Amino acid sequence: MRRGTGVVMAGVAALAWGEWLNWRWSRVLVGNREGTSEAVVVLGFRNPQATANLINRWRVRVGIRSVSVDGTHRTVVVFSGGAIGSSVAEAELMADYAVSVREFDGTVLLEDRSATTWENITNVIPLIEDVDRIKIASQPAHALKARAYLRRQRPDLAEKLVRADDYRPGEWTVVKPLLALYGLWTLRGLKADERRPLR
Repeated sequence: MRRGTGVVMAGVAALAWGEWLNWRWSRVLVGNREGTSEAVVVLGFRNPQATANLINRWRVRVGIRSVSVDGTHRTVVVFSGGAIGSSVAEAELMADYAVSVREFDGTVLLEDRSATTWENITNVIPLIEDVDRIKIASQPAHALKARAYLRRQRPDLAEKLVRADDYRPGEWTVVKPLLALYGLWTLRGLKADERRPLR
């Protein structure tokens, strides 16, 4: 009985830890910038098949739900990712899914040359320089890494970063501990000041 209770408690603790860490990452390196225009940058994931895979479909959903719907913002959604593991760019696959399946009818731009997260940020900069607010859509750890890269490449643009709708309680709860472990590994190169929420 005690052993079973211990396993259950450990499982609950792991789920709570995964939720907390993903929640925290979604709130690091973002501010409360105001403005009338915004860009939502959706980062691609390796996609060897002819249609958007599970991860890219999730990222598209995060991107679409991150678009401000209050009518006061002009929003462009930038899909970013090259043809990695496929003859079709991740950006193109995600945009097709957004338009044909999710019925997104907003403004879309494609950045279809990037092979890494660093290149994603480098290559989208010319597309997002003139907006007032920038949101990066991906899993929370990956989005944080991209925000840190924008801060390194263009600190002036990093001041425009605001939170995307990349964390929701109870979404993917079972896999969040695994995402948290993977996130800790992928974020190991970030500096201490890139891991803390802005004041």
